[in-house]
Amino acid sequence: MPSSLPPLHITKVAFGNPSVDHLAERLKQRAAEGPLFLTTRFLPKRHEEIAGVGSLFWIIKHQLVARSSILSFGEADGGRVAIHIDPELRLVAARPKRAHQGWRYLEAADAPADLGGDGTGMAELPPALIGKLAELGLV
Repeated sequence: MPSSLPPLHITKVAFGNPSVDHLAERLKQRAAEGPLFLTTRFLPKRHEEIAGVGSLFWIIKHQLVARSSILSFGEADGGRVAIHIDPELRLVAARPKRAHQGWRYLEAADAPADLGGDGTGMAELPPALIGKLAELGLV
């Protein structure tokens, strides 16, 4: 039975990705090789609130800058858990977020809004420019 509660999300540092452009390219390359997933040691206790409705919000340079929809959770090699994500990266209104190890929950009310679709034209800007504007606190 579908939940009427707002979706729950998780956050993760985009380790090794200095920019949104780099992250987008890396996800695109990995998706070309097969199903796109990340691994973690433990299945989130609240995974049923996330799968199919929540997103993984990416942290780059101490800012939430983009998100990937979480499709499902599954098994990975070595007894690890796979977090299957959509390879399409959606830019969000940058919001400060301290770096952390692993993932953390993010309630829907605290999640930044997607850029674009609001008449501002932000979605048409290159991700690198949006990243620079976010660093300056302008978006």
